[in-house]
Amino acid sequence: MNQEQIIVTLCLIGILFGLAATRIRPVFLFSSAISCLYLFDMISLGDALKHYTNEALATLVLLVMLVLAIEKTQLFSRLGQRILSGTYSQALLKLGLTAGLVSSVSNNTAVVASFMGVVTNQKKLAPSRLLIPLSYASILGGTLTLVGTSTNLVLNGLVIENGLPPLSMFDFTAIGAPVFIGCMLLLLLIAPRVLPCRAVDSVESKTYFLEAKVQNDSPLIGKSLLDNGFRHLVDLFLVEIIRDHHIISPVSPEEIIEADDTLIFAGDIANIQTLSQFKGLSIFDDDQNNLRKNLSEVVVSHNATITGRPLREVNFRAMFDAAVVAVRRGDQRLGGGLGQIKLQSGDSLVLATGHDFHSRHNLPRNFIVLGGVNTREHLPVSAELAIIAGFIAVIALSAMAILPLFKGLLLMLGALIASKLLSINEIRRHFPFELIVVIGAALGFAQAMQDSGVANLLADLILSAPGTQGVYPALIACFLLTLLLTELVTNNAAAALTFPIALSMASQYQSEPMPFIMAVAFGASASFITPHGYQTNLMVYSAGNYRWRDYLKIGLPTSLLYTGIALIVIPMVYPFYP
Repeated sequence: MNQEQIIVTLCLIGILFGLAATRIRPVFLFSSAISCLYLFDMISLGDALKHYTNEALATLVLLVMLVLAIEKTQLFSRLGQRILSGTYSQALLKLGLTAGLVSSVSNNTAVVASFMGVVTNQKKLAPSRLLIPLSYASILGGTLTLVGTSTNLVLNGLVIENGLPPLSMFDFTAIGAPVFIGCMLLLLLIAPRVLPCRAVDSVESKTYFLEAKVQNDSPLIGKSLLDNGFRHLVDLFLVEIIRDHHIISPVSPEEIIEADDTLIFAGDIANIQTLSQFKGLSIFDDDQNNLRKNLSEVVVSHNATITGRPLREVNFRAMFDAAVVAVRRGDQRLGGGLGQIKLQSGDSLVLATGHDFHSRHNLPRNFIVLGGVNTREHLPVSAELAIIAGFIAVIALSAMAILPLFKGLLLMLGALIASKLLSINEIRRHFPFELIVVIGAALGFAQAMQDSGVANLLADLILSAPGTQGVYPALIACFLLTLLLTELVTNNAAAALTFPIALSMASQYQSEPMPFIMAVAFGASASFITPHGYQTNLMVYSAGNYRWRDYLKIGLPTSLLYTGIALIVIPMVYPFYP
């Protein structure tokens, strides 16, 4: 390996390690990698920036903006009310088909966010039996078209940059349709058997992580936990004490309370009122009378601006007129105090809210509000119909090659702004700067892998493994590599990093590139086994009160069937040789 290849390989290892083993945001990892290549004179400034003018990336940004208008409609809530009727199997089938079809032409995270509120607020069916299938159906639906998932658009950008014909709207459909149908049938068969039926509970009956502060004049000081009665709480358990930045865990009944101790509890938040009996114990910085009447449960959204930041750095009072009472993250045991917790998408928070909470304009971007609270500005029916009809028309015109997708989306965005259905301020608040930086940098790094020869080296390494000789085994290896990276990192990152390797494999066998491109596309969307592999899986993690094994039970057979169908159909639709 020459010096250039060593530097690119080290950057690649750093990206993969950072995404898989740390909480460092992808935007920092990819931008740092590109910056490193620029500092070592491996790419010019022009080459580093040209990827941000990629047509596919610009199209993705326009789609994100238009979804803002679609989310204003009551389409999802109306559909949800009709879908969740009948028996469990009927509701599951209707939910899966609807979420999948809508996700084929819309952002699947927005689809899941909208339907998730409907699922969690109804009382007939346990959300734990519906939310994972909702996430999976949205992922499967996203594979049906070019615009169904950002991954397909990212791949299209890579295809264009490599001088290949751009992907069309329905290039994915002939493969995605059998995958979608097969996996939906499997979900209908196994979901009733493997998904837990956890009761539909209110905010107050779920297990949360909360803390209380011992005040300087508290009568609790100088007495043991046992003497103070902390060992006799109902459904609340003292798991940690934070004292002078040190964590005491496990906590002995003989432990003496000191001033300024932070007591960390886990348990049923319905019993938070029992902590009020302890004088000199501050539960959170707010009026204690709000504990019962002004509690709201929210889920941190996929595009929230507060993710990745410790709670102590987020001024909830100023931003949302609220204070964080408790946090829940699936079945994980959190520790170190509320202030130390770095928020993630999918976290469930209990907030003590003020009168201004539900009118805050930044609420929809950061939270999915549960409990039947409607925080979005809804439009007249005529405006809703115009938005939906316009979006369908743009997709249809693009599919028929009458109007390029980018031009159609640009015209529709202009019409929405001119008619005041979408404001400049809304676009500014929701503009996906981080997504643009990540994808632009990922496109640049993928190009660097090809230009440096690292992609060829990795392709040779993979193809030298036993059982990978031959064009079809190479396709399987490419698919499985992308699938593995998707579960470990993110779908867009997996697609960007494996694409140059896939092209190298196709070149070595003098194969048509399209089968390998589709292997990357479908491998990058095959995230079913863990909650962290795909954004929608993480979004439903806490809302459904799931455990990791819940994803494994239903996700493993789904992933196996998905893989089997995709690997059979890809070479049938796109042969290796003309």
